[in-house]
Amino acid sequence: MPAIVLLGAQWGDEGKGKATDAMGSRVDYVVKYNGGNNAGHTIVVDGEKYALHLLPAGILTPSCTPVIGNGVVIDPSVLFSEIDALQSRGVDTSRLLVSADAHLIASYHQVIDKVTERFLGKMRLGTTGRGIGPAYADKISRVGVRVQDVFDEKILRQKVEVALEVKNNLLVKVYNRRAITVDEVVEEFLSYCDRIRPMVADTGLLLSRALDEGRTVLLEGGQATMLDVDHGTYPFVTSSNPTTGGACTGSGIPPNRIDRVIAVVKAYTTRVGEGPFPTELLDADGDRLRADGAEFGTTTGRPRRCGWYDAVIARYAARINGVTDFVLTKLDVLTGRERVPVCVGYEVDGIRQDEMPMTQTEFHHARPVYEFCDGWSEDISSARTLGDLPKAAEQYVHALEDLSGARISAVGVGPGRDATVVVRDLLGGS
Repeated sequence: MPAIVLLGAQWGDEGKGKATDAMGSRVDYVVKYNGGNNAGHTIVVDGEKYALHLLPAGILTPSCTPVIGNGVVIDPSVLFSEIDALQSRGVDTSRLLVSADAHLIASYHQVIDKVTERFLGKMRLGTTGRGIGPAYADKISRVGVRVQDVFDEKILRQKVEVALEVKNNLLVKVYNRRAITVDEVVEEFLSYCDRIRPMVADTGLLLSRALDEGRTVLLEGGQATMLDVDHGTYPFVTSSNPTTGGACTGSGIPPNRIDRVIAVVKAYTTRVGEGPFPTELLDADGDRLRADGAEFGTTTGRPRRCGWYDAVIARYAARINGVTDFVLTKLDVLTGRERVPVCVGYEVDGIRQDEMPMTQTEFHHARPVYEFCDGWSEDISSARTLGDLPKAAEQYVHALEDLSGARISAVGVGPGRDATVVVRDLLGGS
């Protein structure tokens, strides 16, 4: 059975967790392949709300194995706090597996993240301050600490010494902060050793064998396409690759084992943090979308910036990721509007562009070109087929499908696990 990738098509917060959870009972493994605890999923199961930050959404499905892949950066204190919170609510977390090759977030990563963001002032990137970027920077600079290192104190100490040699000079001489000792970092990491040991595995090998045995592996991306460090709105991006390519490098599964790419896209658009956002609404419409959609960050609580659906971004995500299916979420949030604008292109310096502008400058100056769809007032939360939707809502779905570069196979009409219009089977038929 080939692997399936599920990722975000916008700037994150599209509802990937709900989509993953909805398929969880029909897959054998759910693998988080990038990011850290700088993003979150909110999932509603039987009326209970769960907020996940570092753990894969599959942790809530007893029949599948959740995996944290090698492409993730892990804050051990967050990992165990999240596990403890779920266990206190009766959720079995014993199936969780963690890649030995995943990198760890140290206390010095968090300190550097926060002081650097303050130092940048108006040029800040809008990070969460959780040390994600500095941990990935150390990974690329080859001075990172991996999960496997906590099992060898000598190697662990050597790696922390090398990392702090530069970082303490930066903290003391540039940022006027105290130096961080090697001992305090090593002792903290070693304190997690016994608890994390049973979870650690060669997850790349395990997943390869699972695929050979005909099992289904779902690769779950954190953040989203427009936050990809290579293909997103750089520099206002995350520090990893949430796109399909990142699914391969972050899990150890090669491209030829993947045959379906499912992208989750909201019926409108949101983003958190700094950076350009062509359809952003700085008016009552934006306030209404934020209120109706409960658009506040799962991890940070920050209010999300809101705007209308951007088909240019959707087409870009379809092209970059090889999207086979879109899952359209939060259609119910648009209920009650007389008409709904859809961005079909941009105007940049008086010139119409129908694809993503090539440069940061052009995208910053892009102005949306809108077409308008009829709105609807009927409650759609009980719809389970396209035919159950009001005519205008169904036409809106079809319009987005025509504009976005891939078929829409499911439509979210409410926060609950079952509040979904199923157009076609995401795990099976064409």
